[in-house]
Amino acid sequence: MHKYLLAAAVAALTVPAVAQDRPAAVPIDTARLTETVRTLASDTFEGRAPGTRGEDRTIGYLIARLQGLGLEPGGKDGAWVQSVPLLHTRLGTPATLAAQTRAGPLPLAFKQDIYVSTVRDADRAAIAAAPLVFVGYGVSAPERKWDDFKGMDLKGKVAVFLVNDPDFEATKGDKVAGTFGGKRMTYYGRWTYKFEEAARRGAVGALIVHDTPGAGYGWNVVISPNGENYALAGEDTPLQLQGWLSGDAASRLFAGAGMDLAKLRVAARSAAFKAVAMNGATFTADVPVTRETVTSHNVLAKIPGTAAADEAVMFGAHWDAYGAGPADAQGRIYRAGANDDALGVAGLLEIARRFKAAPAPRRSVLFGFWTAEERGLLGSEFYARNPTFPLDKTVANLTLDILQTAGPARDTILVGEGQSSLEEDMAKAAAAQGRTVTPENLPERGLFYRADHFSFAKRGVPVLLQMGIAGASDLVTGGRPAGQAWIDAYTGKCYHQACDAWDPSWNLDGAAMDIDLLARVGAGLADGAAWPTWKAGSEFRTLRPNPGK
Repeated sequence: MHKYLLAAAVAALTVPAVAQDRPAAVPIDTARLTETVRTLASDTFEGRAPGTRGEDRTIGYLIARLQGLGLEPGGKDGAWVQSVPLLHTRLGTPATLAAQTRAGPLPLAFKQDIYVSTVRDADRAAIAAAPLVFVGYGVSAPERKWDDFKGMDLKGKVAVFLVNDPDFEATKGDKVAGTFGGKRMTYYGRWTYKFEEAARRGAVGALIVHDTPGAGYGWNVVISPNGENYALAGEDTPLQLQGWLSGDAASRLFAGAGMDLAKLRVAARSAAFKAVAMNGATFTADVPVTRETVTSHNVLAKIPGTAAADEAVMFGAHWDAYGAGPADAQGRIYRAGANDDALGVAGLLEIARRFKAAPAPRRSVLFGFWTAEERGLLGSEFYARNPTFPLDKTVANLTLDILQTAGPARDTILVGEGQSSLEEDMAKAAAAQGRTVTPENLPERGLFYRADHFSFAKRGVPVLLQMGIAGASDLVTGGRPAGQAWIDAYTGKCYHQACDAWDPSWNLDGAAMDIDLLARVGAGLADGAAWPTWKAGSEFRTLRPNPGK
């Protein structure tokens, strides 16, 4: 028996039986949500890191739950899982991490001054006195008449970037204001884009200057992977190392090179900016790397449609978290992601339970439980490259990733305003709940580009994301200030940390409402024949100009 099916059989012994006489309008059950989260975030699952014993147990548990709900395997050839080959790397103790400037050597302490990792399949990451080049925001956007490189050759060099977009810090009257959406981050502002751009240009290293407002999270989040990284196996990159400089270390580096970082920040807001060599400053690194190729898994389940079974409405959440790490103050070593994203997984299981209680939908419904989201959306990316339902037959992707746990809210938060007609569907569903829709009030965090739905958006599939940290909910108790207090506490203390654990103080009534909302939107699509469309201002509109054809 396959190890996951064996694990599923064992897990099934602990899964409550689902009644067969359920009403059609099954409510989202907060007790079931709680039990699922408590289970997945328990030490038994060891933090649910890809390629570990924790993954084996997670996959078995999910298969057992899906079988218990009466869903069918959604993978190829009747499989519950889709194998995802991953390169897993971990840095050892650096022999050298330092810059050399005209003012002299500048040692860089790992995790204090600098955080780096690698996605190369090699036993050492080595950079020998590579020239440092400041590339501003590192944007190449012909459609916006913007090019920070202007012919600068990065081959064999280390690129130093600012985080976010060129207009993020723009002030009133700056010509750049609004060029990249103002405070609303575009993909050009994401760290993933910056590393990709450095690799495309042949750089051997890429370093982003960290600041909390621009990144959307603190230095504690940057260093939380502890030198680990993952990539899809078989891919290659010239980047020996990629990562971040702390704000303080960056200031010292630029000052040592005879450059004023504050003035360069202002200069980088102009389309006239050109990447500049850092006055002979170089970067040297010699770091041992342990690496392995592991096979992780997406879990796929479906409810076949009736009249249009070849068309699919997709729900998604990621099952992975960060596994084991250094003990926190309470001695907890597992960063088990109770909210991020065990709660999203629990929500998908509740949505599946609701669908199975009703007549079969017109279109098929696919549930994707993705691996390696925390490592760069790798599981959903692999599926998007190797889909079981062709993407031109995938009606929409609806994703759950972090839900607020502070109680019922008068509204729901829209991530990525102005993208698709799914926003109108969201508004209708919210109105049916007696709620309103509030656009995210923290668009600078770029959350639209930071969850698994993005793997589908960038290929033209309309998407909708429910993410509780995108904006302060108007909580029934305490209003929007209480909603912001919840975000500040979660992102400032527990995001990607061991304290993202189930807590008896959680009030999941608001999370249940957001799950119910996504289920309503999905049911409307699954039972209908309409295709959602991208809006005129969306960067994805050209990828699917004629949906359904």
